[in-house]
Amino acid sequence: MGITKNHQSEGTLRRMAEAAFPGRGVVSIRELTEGLCNAAYLLELTDGTRTVLKIAAADGQGLLRNEEGMMRAEVDALERVRGLGDVPVPAVYAHDFSRTRCSGAYFFMEALPGASMFSQRDSLPEATREALHRALGRMERRVGSLTGERFGLLGGQARYDTLLDFFRALMDNVLLDAEEKSVDLCYPYDDFRAALERDADCFREVTVPRLVHWDLWEGNIFVQDGVITGLIDWERAMWGEPFMDDRFRRHNRTSAFLEGYGQTAFSREEMRRILWYDVFLYLTMMTEGSFRQYPDDSQYRWVRPLMLSSREELDRTR
Repeated sequence: MGITKNHQSEGTLRRMAEAAFPGRGVVSIRELTEGLCNAAYLLELTDGTRTVLKIAAADGQGLLRNEEGMMRAEVDALERVRGLGDVPVPAVYAHDFSRTRCSGAYFFMEALPGASMFSQRDSLPEATREALHRALGRMERRVGSLTGERFGLLGGQARYDTLLDFFRALMDNVLLDAEEKSVDLCYPYDDFRAALERDADCFREVTVPRLVHWDLWEGNIFVQDGVITGLIDWERAMWGEPFMDDRFRRHNRTSAFLEGYGQTAFSREEMRRILWYDVFLYLTMMTEGSFRQYPDDSQYRWVRPLMLSSREELDRTR
């Protein structure tokens, strides 16, 4: 558990719920512990409503430079995606970004049926997993049909005219985070910056900013009876390129997902961008533990060889 978990007393949670749901009392409150960043609680109300409350870190404690306005980003993304009508996401019931009722921004959303795909990974038959990945690929394509005017994080203030400018800013931020905590990234920090500039041309062909979840690992995919019931945790959503999402990373990319997405082969330029997005995610995961104050370095040790594989492939295929 990291320091970003902004736990609140039962009394505070009840007052937050009373403000969001006037006239309805709280029957029960249970903390949800699967997530690593925000505090989350499942509440049952007197009318039978089940709702999930998410609370952001207090005063940005333990957050990285790229983790801006995450509650606002998630509410924005959920409302946009829900408007599509055919990608399942929870409804947002209420939100409060004022930090007056508790020390963090928060929102209440619909509690989804089922459980995370990650929690069911050992019980789902292979054929079911493949079908879910195909369905997820179709949903990823649909989410990417939502377009913005400029590139950038949904929760951030900065906007960029080009994908290259946006991705350069993302990389600069994670490298500054790593430098601040003296994280060993296996290469000199400036070497990543120089290598990215050598690959600048491969980013120029992307001109349309598209909505990207970015963190769509199996813990953020809810499943019941072999069907996806919802996609959650949109707090890191961005206007970028769909290949930036977690489902395209080397440790997650499956043939079934790509079939569902509708693209099973990539040009040289696309593959180089995908490798750079690998590197960015893995550098983020190597760095965040120092900010979150995780109890051990198991995440760093797991992700380090993945980063090295992607970076070495970039160097080898240049």
